[in-house]
Amino acid sequence: MAEFVKDVMTPGVVAVRPDASLVEAAQLMRTQDIGDVLVADGQRVVGVLTDRDITVRAVAEGVDPLTVSAGSVCTSDPVLVAPEDPVSAAAALMRAHAVRRLPVVEDGLPVGMVSLGDLAESENPDSVLAEISRAEPDGRTEPDDRTEPGGRGAL
Repeated sequence: MAEFVKDVMTPGVVAVRPDASLVEAAQLMRTQDIGDVLVADGQRVVGVLTDRDITVRAVAEGVDPLTVSAGSVCTSDPVLVAPEDPVSAAAALMRAHAVRRLPVVEDGLPVGMVSLGDLAESENPDSVLAEISRAEPDGRTEPDDRTEPGGRGAL
């Protein structure tokens, strides 16, 4: 298993402002082929918004995704890790807070994300969870048909 978060994280982040509409966030997720975005106010990460948040906390409630902001639907004050934190600490935080992904922040700025799948792939690349994490989202490609071995799907 890798020792530090920086060794397993997916570098780079996609973020929206807290006042961005849910439609803007969903379009960004579609364009980037990801299932979550960070919500950041320019100074710090204020939340994590997932496609499930949009579906369950907004659309299922009947609110207008054009007028509802990402900041009002996201999971606020997310648990954060640093690139130099031990992988075991990230795993413990995921377990303690029942989350599948953690923003990775350095000097207050987001630099990546670490997911449960990233940890699974690091621990045991042949595990079912690791294979699922490498597969293309939405089942578009079977794991054995990948053209990029070790490639990561959406977080």
